Amino acid sequence: MNDNIMKQFKKGILEIVILKLLSNNEMYGYELVSELNRQGKSFNIKEGTLYPILYRLEDEGLMKTRWEQSTSRGQPKKYYCVTEKGLQAMAEAYSQWKEIAADIKRIMEG
Repeated sequence: MNDNIMKQFKKGILEIVILKLLSNNEMYGYELVSELNRQGKSFNIKEGTLYPILYRLEDEGLMKTRWEQSTSRGQPKKYYCVTEKGLQAMAEAYSQWKEIAADIKRIMEG
């Protein structure tokens, strides 16, 4: 049961965390996965989990992308950054998350 609960927690929060990380600076996919896993050890996500979220955020206009040609191996990299709409959505979602977290804490410790 714990694995299922953790999956549901991650599913709901990953979009907010991704937008936050990208609001600090733009990143390409592998870089973002590495940073997520470095800062949030409980996430332990893989690229296959990340890309559907990135595509959805882009489709919703919450982020935009640009391609950059790599100088080392010649493979272009797709960089992601947050739009103004994405910053607003992140702030709103974080505010809602804090309210929910406070309610959970109050219930669990009450």
